[in-house]
Amino acid sequence: MFYRVKAKLKKEKATEFLDRLRDGTISDQKPDGQEIVDSMNRAVVNLDGEVMWSEKCFCPTPLKHERETVLDFYFDDLSTEVIQKYEEFEGEPFMAYLKMYTS
Repeated sequence: MFYRVKAKLKKEKATEFLDRLRDGTISDQKPDGQEIVDSMNRAVVNLDGEVMWSEKCFCPTPLKHERETVLDFYFDDLSTEVIQKYEEFEGEPFMAYLKMYTS
């Protein structure tokens, strides 16, 4: 299934998250690591600071494994909604937004 995901970044963890996204730690995670990295590359941040992305997941509970292993460490207030396919959203690219916190 595909999901529209909205969440708030835990800004104090931005540097750690960016490092893990870049160093292969997350992409090497099976079975969903590369999808998480790809999703963060698709993600945007809106004017309210909400991060939005679309993600594919096959868990019976939406993003269960992704949340347990990655997402809940770096985001609060995460919500999901079933959609038909990947979507694009308006906003600042999330990866650029993350880099703001690493300087």
